[in-house]
Amino acid sequence: MTAATDTAAATSSRFGSFALVFGICFAVLYVVCDMASLPMFPGFTPPRRDEGPAMYWYGWIANSALGASILGLLAAMLPEKIRGKIPPALAWIVPVVLLPVLIYSLKFYWRW
Repeated sequence: MTAATDTAAATSSRFGSFALVFGICFAVLYVVCDMASLPMFPGFTPPRRDEGPAMYWYGWIANSALGASILGLLAAMLPEKIRGKIPPALAWIVPVVLLPVLIYSLKFYWRW
């Protein structure tokens, strides 16, 4: 193998770790931001009565993306031996497990 191939493989491995940790952490942070009402900013000022909730979704997305990016970058800097121990299945298991929690947390916005 050449030095260029080794560098490309290491970069690919680091990006894979970043993407995996980003996906896992984004889902967790989104649910935490939603349940704790931690938007970075509201989409607009709180509406008047019976106009529905303020659009905190953008703030939750921004908080989650920022936090997941930081954690993903930290994971990409870990040694290969440690990065290899992160199970890829968590990329789909964590969001599926958190989906009922998210649906429950948003039930107050639904008007039947």
